[in-house]
Amino acid sequence: MAVELDVFVGNTTIMDEEVYQLWLDGYTVNDAVKVRMQGGVLEECEANADVLLSDTMDQYRTFQMCERLLHSPPKLANQLLFQIPPHRQTILIERYYAFDDLFVREVLGKKLSKGTKKDLDDISAKTGVTLKSCRRQFDNFKRVFKVVEELKGPLVENIRQHFLLSDKLARDYAAIVFFANNRFETGKRKLQYLNFQDFAFCAGQLISNWTVGAVDNMVEDMDVDLDKEFLQELKELKILITDKDLLDQHKSLVCTALRGKTKAFNEMEANFKNLSRSLVNIAAKLTNTKDVRDFFIDLVEKFIEPCRSDRWTAADMKLYLTHYTNSAHILDTFKHQVVWDRYMGVIKSCIFKMYHD
Repeated sequence: MAVELDVFVGNTTIMDEEVYQLWLDGYTVNDAVKVRMQGGVLEECEANADVLLSDTMDQYRTFQMCERLLHSPPKLANQLLFQIPPHRQTILIERYYAFDDLFVREVLGKKLSKGTKKDLDDISAKTGVTLKSCRRQFDNFKRVFKVVEELKGPLVENIRQHFLLSDKLARDYAAIVFFANNRFETGKRKLQYLNFQDFAFCAGQLISNWTVGAVDNMVEDMDVDLDKEFLQELKELKILITDKDLLDQHKSLVCTALRGKTKAFNEMEANFKNLSRSLVNIAAKLTNTKDVRDFFIDLVEKFIEPCRSDRWTAADMKLYLTHYTNSAHILDTFKHQVVWDRYMGVIKSCIFKMYHD
């Protein structure tokens, strides 16, 4: 009885980047073969369908054997089973940990637990990302979170060192870890206009300015947890809205600076006290876990939406918040400038990113 064997012999491990992407995207071998045939690979290589199927199967087996090494990328560089050049290792790792923005947007801020994993069927149907790819991406988020959540040192750097990711991808993962740890609400209807990169930018601002690591870069959980001492100090800002003289003085300074510079001046003047109360009250409530979770929805509902309804442009917003922040420095009896600047620096950056006029 004749037995046919396909034998591939070589030293350097052959990996086709297109096939690797098909594997990552969750295509079956047969579907991957169809995609490759449609791309004209048979004509390019002068091969037949059987050879293409055999090649695809062989590469899929190689990727599956590499996968356990990709779970801990430094192991890929130190193993002898696969002869993979360094530049190719970098591509394998970067692509394995890459994710779909539509997918991450659905799980951002949720607990990286079995409960969320059960929802992946629905997320796959909603986003068009295959279930296999959704699982890979979710497991990657969970794996990175578990490794870095207890480490000392800067979050982005820890992710880069332990997973050998590019700076951009490491920063994106830092945002995912930060949101998962603090459980920020991102799923409400009013937040749907914001994409992952909008939130990732805001996460970067919060990590750089409001975490313990922003003050001391060698403490436990430094870039994952918000600085509780700072959040407590934010309560001191309430004097800006509870002291009537201070509130009136602040309004006068801001309106004097804005007069003649924007078409929205009348609305800004009329709504100053309400808008100031909103921003200060958001600050004062951040000692409560629920209010931390609602940070973004509060910014949208209590500040961005009122400004949008008054038809402020992005330039109006920048002008207003700049003078609103700076004018507090001129108030004689206001003694909390350092806390104010640390708070408003992040608030301004986030609102500028979130305000689409």
